[in-house]
Amino acid sequence: MEAKDIRELSGEELLKKEKDLKAELFNLRFRLATGQLDNPMMINRTKKDMARVKTIIREREIKAEKQAKAQ
Repeated sequence: MEAKDIRELSGEELLKKEKDLKAELFNLRFRLATGQLDNPMMINRTKKDMARVKTIIREREIKAEKQAKAQ
């Protein structure tokens, strides 16, 4: 998932996406530990997607704080 796709999501959708990615990462790690994971790179991809989502959430928080201070 690219950052531009993530930026189009609403705040609630971002939080849901973060929760889904966290659950997916848990499942991937579990499958890796049990030897059922075919592609270990899926873990890295999921971690990077989660970082992108968290970054955009934080950017929006900072933007909201700046707007609140400006008023």
